[in-house]
Amino acid sequence: MGHVDHGKTTLLDYIRKTSVAAREAGGITQSIGAYEIIHKAQISADEGLISADERGPISANPRVDPHKSASPEGRRITFIDTPGHEAFSKMRARGAHVADLAILVVAADDGVKPQTTESIKILHESKTPFVVAITKIDKNGADVERVKNDLANAGVLLEGYGGQVSYQPVSSKSGDHVDELLDLLLLAADVENLTYDPEAPASGFVLETKMDRRRGLEATVIVKNGTLRHGTPIATKTAQGNIRILENFIGEVRKELSPSAPALVIGFESLPQVGEEFSSGTMPELLDAAIKGNSTRTTTAANVAPDERPNCLRIIVKASDTGSLEALYGIIHAMAESKPIQIVGDAVGEVNDNDIRLAMSTKAMVIAFKCKADKTAKMLADVNGIRIISSEIIYDLTRAIEEYLTEQAKPKSEGELEVLAVFNAEKQEKQVVGGRVTHGVVRNKTQFTLMRGSTSLTTGEGVPAGKGRIGNLQQEKKDAHEVREGNECGLLVSADTMVKIGDKIVVAGA
Repeated sequence: MGHVDHGKTTLLDYIRKTSVAAREAGGITQSIGAYEIIHKAQISADEGLISADERGPISANPRVDPHKSASPEGRRITFIDTPGHEAFSKMRARGAHVADLAILVVAADDGVKPQTTESIKILHESKTPFVVAITKIDKNGADVERVKNDLANAGVLLEGYGGQVSYQPVSSKSGDHVDELLDLLLLAADVENLTYDPEAPASGFVLETKMDRRRGLEATVIVKNGTLRHGTPIATKTAQGNIRILENFIGEVRKELSPSAPALVIGFESLPQVGEEFSSGTMPELLDAAIKGNSTRTTTAANVAPDERPNCLRIIVKASDTGSLEALYGIIHAMAESKPIQIVGDAVGEVNDNDIRLAMSTKAMVIAFKCKADKTAKMLADVNGIRIISSEIIYDLTRAIEEYLTEQAKPKSEGELEVLAVFNAEKQEKQVVGGRVTHGVVRNKTQFTLMRGSTSLTTGEGVPAGKGRIGNLQQEKKDAHEVREGNECGLLVSADTMVKIGDKIVVAGA
């Protein structure tokens, strides 16, 4: 856990010896990823500590000790990678509550930042034990001592600084001291006396859910106790089903998975709530509770009153998975506190024809995060002029919304006239002016904005000098209802400021 760009995914990438970090759009992790590795402790008695393998089981608990479940090559560690961007705070909180241990990542060249502080708060509230990784020690400006002081000021007291929180400076780029960091995790796990019962019905937490067009409802879970088996019932308080497909974190089909294993489960009849605890096995009472408690948040035009604010932007939010939907919904909802935005619908899955019909009835646009529109939805949207904005990067979507609102706030120009002559400058309320229509159509008896400067509203530049109304319009000395682009005309205008040669009279569109 930690601030955006402090090197969480790069550190995990080095540990896993893959290239996940380089492939992530926008440089941020945008869903919780769960990954499993095998590590053999390197700390020896010569260094003043006995390795976990040498020490053996530290508990007399008859349940299985992690040492005994380890392979000859080492012990299993499962990592949950959480996003650092502020929009993903719920996902970070979920990761911390599910984990047995946490790594608080702080960059040596940047120190404690807002999401670092938030992560510390989550860790303290959830009472999750953690170690600190001070990353980027190979960068110019790296200052480990400053980070230690920053952490102390934030309420994290490190070993040697009046506290008991272990820490390790590392370079994710070169891998320096990463093994020592993993050793710290295993030692911390030993202190926590983590055990499990392989004969118990499997239980754990739902990390993520999504709708796959081909395979159906998918749930990423972490097994905390017992053994999760293919073909068994599975239930949460809001959903139930039977495990039809069970995969490990790299997509391999498995008949069973043991505790700490990340698993992808297909077989839920409806999407469970992210963060819920699940149980599996023969549990009629839990399944009954799941049926009675089945409820999910849905938002439709039927239960959302239309927002009548001028230029209100109505939005339907779609995302590939629940965590991403929460993040996008949250950030748009925050924008709506100060901007004319209303969310009229939200759901997990690709954009479909029902979304477009809702957009048509509510005059909304569709914002799709990490998902696309199906062919039917695209055709329906094109025919009915419904705008769909989709991206893999949350920044792009929020930027598109901001740009749309900025554009909507601009006065719409139906016609512009450049003032070439002013015939009675002393009569502000009844000025007679002559000019040429340079854009669109200028109509009689309409309101206008007087622009002063070298440009006009069509270019987004110029300075508004006042407002007024066209009282009479003539072309070739004859009364006219309208004068089109390229033609000259005379006008009788009343305005709240004197019209000058070179000004532009801009008639706003409907």
